[in-house]
Amino acid sequence: MLKSRPLSQLFGVFLIVSSLLLTGPLIAELQLSDRLLNRIEVEYNPRARERLEDWQDLMSDPANHALDDKDKLTLVNDFFNSRVLFMDDIDLWDVEDYWATPVETLAVGAGDCEDYAIAKYFTLLQLGMDDSKLRITYVKATEINQAHMVLTYFENRRAIPLVLDNLITEIKPANKRQDLVPVYSFNGSGLYLAGARDNRVGDASRLSLWDEVTRRLKQQLAE
Repeated sequence: MLKSRPLSQLFGVFLIVSSLLLTGPLIAELQLSDRLLNRIEVEYNPRARERLEDWQDLMSDPANHALDDKDKLTLVNDFFNSRVLFMDDIDLWDVEDYWATPVETLAVGAGDCEDYAIAKYFTLLQLGMDDSKLRITYVKATEINQAHMVLTYFENRRAIPLVLDNLITEIKPANKRQDLVPVYSFNGSGLYLAGARDNRVGDASRLSLWDEVTRRLKQQLAE
């Protein structure tokens, strides 16, 4: 099921964002230290460490870097959809809205729609995919009138985007996902309104939750 959240919150987040500038580049390298892995194993369990080691192996394997974009999309989409159980933030983190880092998501083995999209996004960047081809996209799920988040991929400026979702696990072009209506999207380069791929309206760090998740991920990788 989708995370229950009023559609109005999609617009609220967009309209109430601050005017911060980007605070720095996105994660240069997702390298997990033994110290971090040891801590995760103690705080959670050996299976949590195994999920993180599998993730590290995926990102460091030269064969995966050599894949074409669509094979990378399939690899990463399948990896997270098969290892992460959907769970609402209130049940998982005891707060209404929490954007987890990929480290946190794999440590607990669960997350909501934002967590899937964020983890896939960072992983694809590590495999060498151009940030301009990726968008974390807020949508309205029309069949149940709820907010949802997916990752979208644009092969080129004119292409119909492909949708990476945790609910329908098959990657489909957006015109085959009539159940999703885009509202706005963002990546490391900017914040965009729906309607035109180049309709940039500001920096992604205007979303405080995005700014916070990138800060925490940098801290975790510095352990």
